[in-house]
Amino acid sequence: MDDKGNGDLALGVPASPEDAAKAELYKEEANEYFKNQVYDKAIELYTKAIELNPLVAVYYGNRSIAYLRTECFGYALTDASRAIGLDRNYVKGYYRRAAAYMSLGKFKLALTDYKTVVKARPNDKDAKDRYMECRKIVKVSAFNKAISVEDKKNIADTINLEDMTIEDEYTGPKLVDGKVTLEFMKDLLEWYRNQNKLHRKYAYKILLDVKSWFMAQPSLVDITIPEDKKFTICGDIHGQFYDLLNIFKLNGLPSETNSYLFNGDFVDRGSFSVECIFTLFGFKLLYPNHFFMSRGNHESAMMNQMYGFDGEVKAKYSVQMAELFTEVYNWLPLAHCLNNKVLVMHGGLFSRDGVTLKEIREIDRNRQPPDEGLMCELLWSDPQPQMGRAPSKRGVGVQFGPDVTENFLRINSLDYIVRSHEVKNEGYEVGHDGKCITVFSAPNYCDTMGNRGAFITLSGSDMKPYFTSYDAMPHPNVRPMAYANSLLKFMC
Repeated sequence: MDDKGNGDLALGVPASPEDAAKAELYKEEANEYFKNQVYDKAIELYTKAIELNPLVAVYYGNRSIAYLRTECFGYALTDASRAIGLDRNYVKGYYRRAAAYMSLGKFKLALTDYKTVVKARPNDKDAKDRYMECRKIVKVSAFNKAISVEDKKNIADTINLEDMTIEDEYTGPKLVDGKVTLEFMKDLLEWYRNQNKLHRKYAYKILLDVKSWFMAQPSLVDITIPEDKKFTICGDIHGQFYDLLNIFKLNGLPSETNSYLFNGDFVDRGSFSVECIFTLFGFKLLYPNHFFMSRGNHESAMMNQMYGFDGEVKAKYSVQMAELFTEVYNWLPLAHCLNNKVLVMHGGLFSRDGVTLKEIREIDRNRQPPDEGLMCELLWSDPQPQMGRAPSKRGVGVQFGPDVTENFLRINSLDYIVRSHEVKNEGYEVGHDGKCITVFSAPNYCDTMGNRGAFITLSGSDMKPYFTSYDAMPHPNVRPMAYANSLLKFMC
């Protein structure tokens, strides 16, 4: 693995006074970039400090938190462990490593590190609070595992719409004979724009209907785009509803002549995730053959519990609805193939050669994402500029180079792949000699990153991608991660 961004420890060779002084200057400069939320530049400068003086725990600790902010949880974990290896008394190292473990769903390991922090700082209220919160998560996880059984009843089967009354005072959008209409969708967009809530009876009806629709789909959906028709691919939305409205303003509402594919991570982090998902599900029901949705790594129970969607659904509706969402997400398709030429998935390619579209089509997806294998890698992997493969910077999935992409395309007679999953300054990036395109549609991600959003439009006639970038829109004063687990709120 190319470890330039991760800095191997030197074999105990102290830095010269000149190098040590220069390293400190790099660290101070990096700290300023970090404060200004320019995390990539901060990482670059912390790395320079490490290269000059690789025996200073703080440099790794600081780079670890910068990696956490850029969702490179695997790198963050490695750096925190290196910091601890250099200085067992470096308490921030345990904090950083616990945060990385939490982000990866490794709650027991996080608890061990929080316990170390509490022992080192018995009077630190923040440390104690984090330890108690993490312990609660571990207990709940253990309890849920203990009571889970194979024949557990579907939440969908327990919903009785007939028992749900529409109150006279409800003046919001109404389904017509239980069906989504264009008028309903237009009303819903305005209703949500004004921060109102869709009635729970209609919300449940949409969830039950869309689950039935997704259940009938294969894991890999084939889409035919007519020669004279436009097709739009959007990346991560992450609960940024007002930016979703802007996409529709710039590119038109979905219709039978204006097809869309939203490529995963519809929810979490942004605090208008409920509005985003019901908007997308509504359009799926209205135009089922012209509106498509791929599963992302955030359409999973663990990520939703940590990053806000679970808390938001419970705050706006109920625990029962949060559990129903998990059932629906389990049936989301994992990838889409456009005109037999372009494969679209949320994350990326695979840890082994020879994977075929047939294999993807046959994946048993009705489950929570596993930690390895094709389903995991479709949701989590990232491209890298270097040839070959490398362990994931996220700690899940794999990083794959241009040769991996080229080989996959050749085997499956494809022209290029489109994926999302990563923030890009302009909202998109063309890599691997034009064969691997990233699109990310949440501008100023988490209200901190300063990036633009983008979407891709292409025509069935030539399948050539065109990019539209846009800036973030103002939104009501509800901060990102407002509903997230308290242990992760500091990361956004």
